[in-house]
Amino acid sequence: MTTQQLIPLIAILIFLPLILLRNRKPRTLRLKWMWVTPALIVPLMGLALWGSSMDPRMPHIAFDTLAWVMVAVGLVLGGVFGWWRGKMTTIEKHADGTLKAQASPIGLILIIAVMLGRRALTAFLEPHAAEYGLNPLAITDAFLVFVVGMIVVQRIEMFIRARRIQAGGGDGHVEVA
Repeated sequence: MTTQQLIPLIAILIFLPLILLRNRKPRTLRLKWMWVTPALIVPLMGLALWGSSMDPRMPHIAFDTLAWVMVAVGLVLGGVFGWWRGKMTTIEKHADGTLKAQASPIGLILIIAVMLGRRALTAFLEPHAAEYGLNPLAITDAFLVFVVGMIVVQRIEMFIRARRIQAGGGDGHVEVA
């Protein structure tokens, strides 16, 4: 493996235990600030998409229908994963009225699996993209919009559930055995 391939794996090995330890206890959920992460991620990913089209190593080829379908599928799958991840987050209302959220470790494992899957799929598809009639830039863009869809839909799902809980309704949380 090259250094470029090892660095993300080493980073995952270092940060995964830290993130799992951090997510062991619930954190305060502030509804009025839940829009901030999507509001930052969407323009940043837009810049990343624009920047990837400016990469001189990968000249931008106009997207055909298949490329747009790949990007749309990435967005939809990201939304589905985001909804599922948001559903798996436990949200509780405490006696003082604050909301506490605890992310499921399965959600984190899902993110790691997607990152590793992206690496494996990109490593396989980019050299063989021409054989399959795929646009390598569309593959990269599909993964970027996957992340956008996942983050935005997760926040929307958690916001809807948190408002329901704050109003005295049920959680609707999905229990995992």
